[in-house]
Amino acid sequence: MVEAPPAVPGEGSVPAWIGSRDVLDVAITLVEYDPRWPSLYEREATRIRSALGRRALLLEHVGSTAVPQLAAKPRIDMVLVVADSSDEANYAPALAAAGYVLRIREPRWREHRLFDGPDTDVNLHVFSQGCTEIERLLRFRDHLRCNSSDRTLYERTKRRLTQRRWEQTQQYADAKTSIIEEILGRARCTGKA
Repeated sequence: MVEAPPAVPGEGSVPAWIGSRDVLDVAITLVEYDPRWPSLYEREATRIRSALGRRALLLEHVGSTAVPQLAAKPRIDMVLVVADSSDEANYAPALAAAGYVLRIREPRWREHRLFDGPDTDVNLHVFSQGCTEIERLLRFRDHLRCNSSDRTLYERTKRRLTQRRWEQTQQYADAKTSIIEEILGRARCTGKA
């Protein structure tokens, strides 16, 4: 589900799904980098900013579609930072009015919320201001943008993992945890962000 770094081990919880869970027996498909992905992000970012105004404290394109030259699942991952992601009444109705659908609520994992986009394949991840996951996602993205060897290593790992079928997409994301942590460790050491 999350194309970016998963939760810190031991801090996760079983997510509360909202609506349909049509994710059983999943084949993950990677496609070559599409130069249209940044434009798709910008279109959605404009829609979200229009809906939320100042309540959108930060909005970023993350995950593999945010890294030029990196193959990815063709689904735009976005991070939205609000004052308090657990206070859904403050932002979820405005997102719903803009066509976004709340799919996952994870109160025990950093108060994470996940919305589907209205007409573009989007994962909109919502976190509270100050959540450490935001920095991890941005550091991972930025490191892959400037480090071709780690970008190649990550893509090779993803391609190997796509050879399997998964019961749920999250299992594919979880299987990438060790390589993500390895790359994040190097990102910390080099200071690249």
